[in-house]
Amino acid sequence: MRLLVLTYGTEGDTRPLAALGRALRQSGYEVHLMGDRRTLGSANELGVPASALSGDIQELFSEWGKQGPKGTAKALVRLTNNNTMRWTKEALAAARGCDAIITSGLAGFVGLSVAEHLGIRAIGAGMIPLTPSREFPSAFLPPGWVPTILNHASLRLTNQLFWLAFKKTLNAARESLLGLPPWRALPAGHPMLYGISPTILPQPADWPSYALMCGQWVSPTDSFSPPPELAAFLRAGPPPIYVGFGSMAGIDAKRTAETLVSALDGRRALFYPGWSGMDNVVFPDNIHCIGPTPHDWLFPQTAAVVHHGGSGTAHSATRAGKPSVVVPFAGDQFFWAQRLARLGVAPPALNGRHFNAGALANALAFTEKPGVRERAIRAGESMDREDGLGTAVAAIESLIGVRQSDG
Repeated sequence: MRLLVLTYGTEGDTRPLAALGRALRQSGYEVHLMGDRRTLGSANELGVPASALSGDIQELFSEWGKQGPKGTAKALVRLTNNNTMRWTKEALAAARGCDAIITSGLAGFVGLSVAEHLGIRAIGAGMIPLTPSREFPSAFLPPGWVPTILNHASLRLTNQLFWLAFKKTLNAARESLLGLPPWRALPAGHPMLYGISPTILPQPADWPSYALMCGQWVSPTDSFSPPPELAAFLRAGPPPIYVGFGSMAGIDAKRTAETLVSALDGRRALFYPGWSGMDNVVFPDNIHCIGPTPHDWLFPQTAAVVHHGGSGTAHSATRAGKPSVVVPFAGDQFFWAQRLARLGVAPPALNGRHFNAGALANALAFTEKPGVRERAIRAGESMDREDGLGTAVAAIESLIGVRQSDG
């Protein structure tokens, strides 16, 4: 059977779906993945056939990141609407002959529409909880804004806002390219599989049967060999602190570097520039700059993980049994910061736009407490017992054996 895995987002959006694609290939499926061209490295590494959708999300983040969360959100809406027609054409060409589409990220509605046109199963996937529940608020609203009684309503609200932002261009593509009637309301009721760990966010008791918290989607690193400089640095002293902000851009490089050097106060650290634009910053000898390195290989060798709070990094740090310091900048990052703080494996989130050396130093001291480290180890052991990929593959196998009309 042939499956199209369709997504659009950052590396953190694409990497888990590449892992899922690999697991599906190992189960005998033909899989093709489509995503932003800059994020397809993980698919190539895992042997998952992949091709690029139109657009450039890194360029967008670099251009709009300095405007903060609102600017980034507006830019993502603009990027999606500017590319919906192209994504629909590209996805339709790739999906012909497929038995199902696994659709996610900013391309999620496109995947649902292409599947409808072809009469095949559509399965939603994600690393951010979208299905409304009374047990937690929308991940896209700042923590503390939503009274518990309005949790369910907050998720419905943000889902509706996304739908309204994309509705016009999506319906134009449905009519002109797919010959489908416009959607009058937010599509709902299709299966949703989440690459989210129940250790971090337990499956809500009030979720419908078609929504499932599978566990993290991550493939073990089979044959990674670190660069000699990284291997030598790891051997040269105690486990370092990892610092990296993933796909975040628009960061004040000089100020951030000064903050890190002061807060680390001589502690050994690894720094991954990511999309921050800090590739050419010169650090003292206790801070070693690294390139892209598999988290499942690296994080177990660290003392703590300082990160932006993306779903993937938050999961990988916790799975490695390490405390976190979360410095969120936008979107769902504040949500994951709060989940890790509730687990007791991270202090309250730092302000990503205005964090200072004193606050970061205090947060690092929190991660060094024996009780915190013990809780992190227990959380990691709990995640190790989960089989996120196996659960997802089993669910997909069950779903594609059901007639499209049944869903």
